[in-house]
Amino acid sequence: MKSLIETKVFFLEILTCATVFPVLAAVLLFHYPEHAVLFLLTSSLCVAVTVLACCYRYLRMRDQKLEDAASCIAEYILDNRKGGIECDEEGAMYHLFHEVNSLVTIADARADSERRGKEFLRNTISDISHQLKTPIAALNIYNGIIAQEAEDTATVQEFASLSEQELDRIESLVQNLLKMARLDVGAITLEQSTENLSDLFGNIRKQYAFRAEREGKEIDLKGEEEAVLLCDRVWLTEAIGNLVKNALDHTNQGDHILLCWQQFPCLMQIIVEDTGNGIHPEDLYHIFKRFYRSRFSKDTQGVGLGLSLAKSIIEAHQGSIEVHSYLGRGTTFTINFPIMTK
Repeated sequence: MKSLIETKVFFLEILTCATVFPVLAAVLLFHYPEHAVLFLLTSSLCVAVTVLACCYRYLRMRDQKLEDAASCIAEYILDNRKGGIECDEEGAMYHLFHEVNSLVTIADARADSERRGKEFLRNTISDISHQLKTPIAALNIYNGIIAQEAEDTATVQEFASLSEQELDRIESLVQNLLKMARLDVGAITLEQSTENLSDLFGNIRKQYAFRAEREGKEIDLKGEEEAVLLCDRVWLTEAIGNLVKNALDHTNQGDHILLCWQQFPCLMQIIVEDTGNGIHPEDLYHIFKRFYRSRFSKDTQGVGLGLSLAKSIIEAHQGSIEVHSYLGRGTTFTINFPIMTK
């Protein structure tokens, strides 16, 4: 607005000069006609000088603003992130300043994104290194014991079994990391089709039936037989399977795990509920973070990737997941998938 006012003032000054001096010359000519040439020349000269002075002042003011803008850009190039061009006024020049500020904002956002990405990569590598140290160290110990007790069949079998568990743990860690990396970079295209949930969840129960029976736990299903969902069967099985595995990890003998589903007009709701140990309130906000391990958890085998992977898969399906838990009473994961309608 200020720029528009300055422009109006400039043209008003020009108009005033072009009006006042000729009028003054005409008045003088009326009284002193014998000096007409002198009055006309003087009037023309005054108009010309005044107009040139106004133009110089106006252009100098604009030039100063351009120099200030260039100075701000130079400060930004020198990594002075606080530099910015004032562009609260109207006009083509200030529109240009606004676009430059927008470009600076976009560059800052991208720089911050890259910085966060590098920090995340650094932390992830550190976490992976930490997670791999434990099973690798255990494998070295087990192999040393096997080598020393080669003639003791029972000892060899025992520690060979432990070694196999640690190798499975490493394989699980690597596989989950690869899956999450593919999801992060968008290297996965969901092959969605209409899937019967009763059939899909029945296969998940079969997958964990042996472990549940061995640990004295039950996995129950509840939902309409005809319910269907547009999803990628493989990836949704991975997500729900991780939630069931998490429930098995945090329940005791005699506990129940319920996997149920219900269709509403605009969404499909899936619930994974258990009667296990529950989650400490301090952990609820963090359980979907990668590699998060609670100081209250008794689970010493998990690496903290299952829930994070499940959340990523669910969100890739445009769904959402939330958790409610009470210590000593169990945990409930609620998943909502929108049903697209015309």
